Amino acid sequence: MGGLIEELADLWLAQQESRLRDRRGGRDRLRAEGAGPDHALPFVDRVIATLVILRFQLPHAALGVLHGVDRSTITRAVHEIRPLLAQRGFAVPERPGIRLRTLADVFAYAAAEEVELRIDGTEVQVRRPAAHKPGRRAFVSGKKKQNTMKPTVIGDGDGRLLWTGAIRPGRMHDVTALRTEGIEDLLHRHPDVKARVDSGYQGLARDFPGQVTAPPKKPSKDATAEQAAAYEQARHQQSSQRICVEHTIAEPKQWRPLQRWIGRRDSFEETFQAIAALVSDRTAKR
Repeated sequence: MGGLIEELADLWLAQQESRLRDRRGGRDRLRAEGAGPDHALPFVDRVIATLVILRFQLPHAALGVLHGVDRSTITRAVHEIRPLLAQRGFAVPERPGIRLRTLADVFAYAAAEEVELRIDGTEVQVRRPAAHKPGRRAFVSGKKKQNTMKPTVIGDGDGRLLWTGAIRPGRMHDVTALRTEGIEDLLHRHPDVKARVDSGYQGLARDFPGQVTAPPKKPSKDATAEQAAAYEQARHQQSSQRICVEHTIAEPKQWRPLQRWIGRRDSFEETFQAIAALVSDRTAKR
């Protein structure tokens, strides 16, 4: 906790100074730094309140009562701290101080450390868009039959979280969401990086047979008993090597906001990234 507060303190101060400078119209400050009234909610309490809301989704008004401030003060604190958490990136096992922020960072790390990646998508139910809004059907998941947002999660063979991103509306296919992040170019640039995926990424495995491994295709109905048995054995072997990514996905979704997102959809990505970055701090210590 102390390390996180120390990491965010300078970023928060810089953010505050930038905000005040914009409010002054770009002019220099007239009073010395630190002059004027103190914040009603100190920085440390702002971080703690944000972490509590991310973990348990407590009402802002309830936390306001606990801290002796108005609900709007808690809301403002969350809007200040949550972006800083989301921008932290993801911790690297046994590499303190190094964090992965982009998909390119993940591939560079995997190439340098010879890490076999595990890739999968997950879905979080979100509020249904208002009627007659453009793009309303884009959030309807064909799998869950609900309105969802679909993040992509990448981990390693030990279930450690390395990256989340490619957050798209639930109607978009898993492999399409990942292709829009430029994974094909990264696979070409890092031919030694290998990944295991589920059947939703069959197209990616077909295009990169030496790098991406997906479950075998199901045999036809008239297949022999030997063919069916071989398929089941190959499917079970691939699944047992890929199952760790399901454990990687499960950890962020233990946090209350990601069990069902009831906030605004335009703040979902920032919240998911903030929670995932915090989870990666813990998984990197395994």
